Amino acid sequence: MSDEKKIFIDEDWKSQVEKEKQAAAHGTGEPPTSVGGVESQTPPTNVEGSPDPDDPPMPPASIGMLMSSLATEALLSLGQFPHPVTGETKLRRNQAQYLIDTLAMLQEKTAGNLTSDEAIALDDILHQLRMAFVAVK
Repeated sequence: MSDEKKIFIDEDWKSQVEKEKQAAAHGTGEPPTSVGGVESQTPPTNVEGSPDPDDPPMPPASIGMLMSSLATEALLSLGQFPHPVTGETKLRRNQAQYLIDTLAMLQEKTAGNLTSDEAIALDDILHQLRMAFVAVK
């Protein structure tokens, strides 16, 4: 039995480099969006040809956006601000706990693979959410 630590190699960077090469080749500056292997250079449009307000373009997927999305949903569940559609402020402790636990699991599973800024941001988000959870208990 060996006491050596296992080294995990992140192979995802290769696909990111390929997307950047495709973007440079297309001259767009941004990688083309791909859904089910079908690439699209233009956002969804309505009949008049303008962007569809019900299906706006989304930012590129990133760990920061995922953390922000989960944190926002947790704060909403903690009643920290009103729901953007209904305008109600409702406390949902179980949902908030689930979202905080999800962020903690994400922190555990990505340990050693985040940049220092991402790791610090995740620590800070978790601390703030845990303090907010205790405050409303």
